[in-house]
Amino acid sequence: IYGDGADVHALDGVNLTVRAGEFIAIVGPSGSGKSTLLNMIGALDRPTSGEVIINGTPISKVKDLDHFRGKTVGFVFQTHNLIPTLTARENIEVPMHETALSGSQRRARADELLDLVGLNKRKNFLPNQMSGGERQRVAVGRALLAQPRVLLMDEPLASLDAARKGEVLPYLDELNARFRIPIIYVTHDADEVL
Repeated sequence: IYGDGADVHALDGVNLTVRAGEFIAIVGPSGSGKSTLLNMIGALDRPTSGEVIINGTPISKVKDLDHFRGKTVGFVFQTHNLIPTLTARENIEVPMHETALSGSQRRARADELLDLVGLNKRKNFLPNQMSGGERQRVAVGRALLAQPRVLLMDEPLASLDAARKGEVLPYLDELNARFRIPIIYVTHDADEVL
């Protein structure tokens, strides 16, 4: 529930179970609560009531939500949030600067993830040198960095044309099948997920 006085019930009575390997699409118009649901699952927002449980862990019992999120949840948003002055590889490396990995280990892990999303040949390209679909695939690679237990995707293809969507969707299906990472994908466009 959002609001001070005039409450807005963004979600009410939601009950959702997602198992390993499932690819779930949630489709609805803007303002229907899709992003709020992802924010709850991803521990960015806390529910007014009820509980979110990921891999057997109730989020309300987690003391260090940042650490939990970093190890458990991968996020891909509508805007890829890449740093424009860094290459694809460097963008994937950014979160690893908080770890004990050496520079060569960070580069090797970034290259592995770029291979996974089919972009190793573009690893030294800046975001403005890549298509929108390629930029989103870099964002997917970065989201998979910590081998998350769930991948949350909030309108990740909304800003892309049909051809660019076609670059990203096959990789999501492949990642889901190969690693059995549950994917929760929200969109207002039912055609994206048919």
